[in-house]
Amino acid sequence: MALRSTSNRRPRRESRETTRTREGAVRRTQMITTYGVGSMVALGDRSFIVSGLDTWNADRAERIYEPNLQRWLGVHEFRLPPAASPPAGDGVRIRLFPEWYSCGTCRDLQPFGRFGSPAGKSVCGACGSALTPSRFVVACANGHLDDFPYFDWVHKRTTPSDDTVQKHRLTLHSTGGSASLRSIIIKCSCGKDASMEGAFGKAAMPSIGVKCSGRRPWLGRYSEEKGCDEPPRTLQRGSSAAWFPVQRSSLSIPPWSQGLQRLLNKHMDKLAKYEENEAARLAVIETFIDGTGFSVDQVLGALEERKKLAGEEPEDEDVRLDASSRLRHKEYEQLYNGTSEVTRDDDFECEAAPADPSAPPPEGLTKVMLVKRLREVRALQSFTRIEMPDPAATVRRAELSLEELDWLPAIEVSGEGVFLSLNRDRLHEWENTPGPRDRARRISENHSAQLLKRAQIAGRNPTREDVTSPIDARFVLLHTLAHALINEWSLDSGYPAAALRERIYCSPGPKGMAGVLIYTATSDSAGSLGGVVGQGEPRHLRASLASALNRVSWCSQDPPCMETEAGGTDSLNLAACYACVLLPETSCETNNTFLDRALLIGTPDNPEIGYFDTSD
Repeated sequence: MALRSTSNRRPRRESRETTRTREGAVRRTQMITTYGVGSMVALGDRSFIVSGLDTWNADRAERIYEPNLQRWLGVHEFRLPPAASPPAGDGVRIRLFPEWYSCGTCRDLQPFGRFGSPAGKSVCGACGSALTPSRFVVACANGHLDDFPYFDWVHKRTTPSDDTVQKHRLTLHSTGGSASLRSIIIKCSCGKDASMEGAFGKAAMPSIGVKCSGRRPWLGRYSEEKGCDEPPRTLQRGSSAAWFPVQRSSLSIPPWSQGLQRLLNKHMDKLAKYEENEAARLAVIETFIDGTGFSVDQVLGALEERKKLAGEEPEDEDVRLDASSRLRHKEYEQLYNGTSEVTRDDDFECEAAPADPSAPPPEGLTKVMLVKRLREVRALQSFTRIEMPDPAATVRRAELSLEELDWLPAIEVSGEGVFLSLNRDRLHEWENTPGPRDRARRISENHSAQLLKRAQIAGRNPTREDVTSPIDARFVLLHTLAHALINEWSLDSGYPAAALRERIYCSPGPKGMAGVLIYTATSDSAGSLGGVVGQGEPRHLRASLASALNRVSWCSQDPPCMETEAGGTDSLNLAACYACVLLPETSCETNNTFLDRALLIGTPDNPEIGYFDTSD
């Protein structure tokens, strides 16, 4: 998909059809995962930021519908990022950012526009040398982004009066003595200089009187948010902390996965116009059901399903854990019960694994379901900076557009998977015993402390619920089981671990959810070749689960790994490291946190802590 340059001015509606210079290209899926709105992308010798949705020429982009997810996110539809060429679109708009550049010959450090570079090039107008975009930017946890304040950094609260600021010429030098920040020197023509050492400290910007500017360069000039109290932090331009996507996803389940509802997706706008005119609505229905095999009564029944969904209370947008959301409850029930009848036009097919008396389900599991067909819609809801979005906490999300829009960018993927449900009676008894409960409490307490710390840094007055972690022994067990099986199945299914994903279904109580879906989903047919479904066959599953438990019973980092009191990011893991159960980040829902393999197989001193019996 093409990335096209645009001016840094606020876009006008009438100019959106203009085709601009193509600067580079990324895959459409990357517009949701890597290079979405507000992210920075290096193209050639320049750096850009992806513009807001209101600059995208997406009017003709392919629509994607998933009613459950649309209801949750409060949008009318999803749209695939526009294609590279008309008529399906002419790419996504980008803006030059950061604005500060340096010349390797002149050493000048100043905004790009002052170099006098010829149009379409990035060279110094004085010497012709290539320009280099600033390595450093500043951002805050609210998503704001700005150029690094080089002038303030050099002058350290001794900024001269405004009428002399323009006379100060900054230059960038490197001593070459080392690769450390100390060797990068910023000099001013007034005689002051400063190295970049210390610029990345949490208090570095407040110490020189720099507050968050509230800038949102992806939305253009004059889009600043006033009054942001978050302290700005220095980041490397290419740092992963400069942009974290906030994604929401949903599986298509009946009735929305059925062929009739998929047919309706294409005609809902037209039908909505005649909601009060029954005769006109019936006429519209007649125009699109011819040759489909569906009757008018079936279409009317499907419309009633839509009306019923519209009448439901929308999902709380600040739900603290996706794994326990109402949307997940709907998916869980469908995965647990399976599908009785499917057609080749349906997007969802789920059936129980065939019974094999010689290979009963492993002890501790009650149901094994083979998901032979699934469709997942992944939408970019927003993004954060500095800190990864905590799946178990509410976050301050950045805006994707200046104007309020009724759509979000999304992709749809198809694949296959295996759903495992744990024995809820056994699970309820196990999670209330002291060993598992105490280990999970250590993770929960560390998480609660982190939630409180983040709230205090942001200057909020959180409620007790806001800083109480929802993580319990059940969630940690399900999550660690998913990681152990993904690592094991990647060796046998034909898919690498990065191509497999987890979906956790967890809610407390003896009747709560207790399941995990392991699946592969891609934007083409490669995700439905049968390699994952085959792992759910009785003999395969018993062997692979036993092998997975045996594999995690010992880690090359033991005994420190098993005996750790706090591990991983923000101390949110116990016995878990890259040598045993951690996965590629694309596979995990919670950024490789809330893991403890001891809850699977116990510890050498207390094997009874583990949910699974590995004594045989």
